[in-house]
Amino acid sequence: MAYEGILLGMGNPLLDISAVVDNEFLEKYDIKLNNAILAEEKHVPMYEEMVTKDNVEYIAGGATQNSIKVAQWMLQIPGATSYMGCIGKDKFGEEMKKNSKLAGVNVHYYEDESAPTGTCAVCVVGGERSLVANLSAANCYKSEHLKRPENWALVEKAKYFYIAGFFLTVSPDSIQLVAEHAAAKNKLFSMNLSAPFICEFFREVQEKVLPYMDYVFGNETEARTFSRVHGWKTENVEEIALKISQWPKASGTHKRITVITQGADPTVVAEDGKVKLFPVILLPKEKLVDTNGAGDAFVGGFLSQLVQEKPIEECVKAGCYAANVIIQRSSCTYPEKPDFQ
Repeated sequence: MAYEGILLGMGNPLLDISAVVDNEFLEKYDIKLNNAILAEEKHVPMYEEMVTKDNVEYIAGGATQNSIKVAQWMLQIPGATSYMGCIGKDKFGEEMKKNSKLAGVNVHYYEDESAPTGTCAVCVVGGERSLVANLSAANCYKSEHLKRPENWALVEKAKYFYIAGFFLTVSPDSIQLVAEHAAAKNKLFSMNLSAPFICEFFREVQEKVLPYMDYVFGNETEARTFSRVHGWKTENVEEIALKISQWPKASGTHKRITVITQGADPTVVAEDGKVKLFPVILLPKEKLVDTNGAGDAFVGGFLSQLVQEKPIEECVKAGCYAANVIIQRSSCTYPEKPDFQ
């Protein structure tokens, strides 16, 4: 099987500014643990404050880019993955290009002349993280870039697509183009619920693309928010996963599979009107560095097996393995080679 360019991701490339903070810091900027939000005016001084911290780290991130990099790492096949998104023409942008090249991902960035490369504050307290994204250039992605022949060629070549829900706030028309292509060509299209605010405030664009999703990823908080927004009157994650999997589909070629992670609790997989639970690899608390990128890594591990047409059990196992590796390190980073069996 030819693996070159088999998996394509699109999303918001962000430079993670990661630091260990305290509860006082969270209160000061009105942020909650285990949440992801877009920066508002009140958060602007926060970035300055984080940069002065002794433990601050800069790591190329952004949800989709993290997942694609992890899939690439798990596959160990040069050029198996591609990625598109928008960066600025600046130092952070150059850093991003260098980092992605090293990761072996074939990146086609749209470079915006006017906005700086987007950043994401990763506030870590007791190993748990809270994300505040300042999209900047990432918010400037245009479908014109996607339609350029050299970029659309990546879409034509790919057989699997993954886009985090965060990209719905930036370029829903780009998502729609890729989703419709996947349905027309019987390719696999997957997305992530990504954050409660996406399910709540971007409901319309999310619903428009949902019929095209062959795989829906998310965590328990996002699933419960989705349920509440749609008036399902249930907090039961297994029920919610089933309901999402049964949402009408644009193409009948592939059935929809919903995959919901629940931190240390078993991963929920809903397909064919049935739910399966898969236990995760438990980690002693003292080995936990931070949970930033855990969900992204799970998806990356999962996709690395999916593109090899492995059974769902193997996909989940690889997802759990990758997440377990990532939470023992700062941000979404990994050792040189995986030892997944």
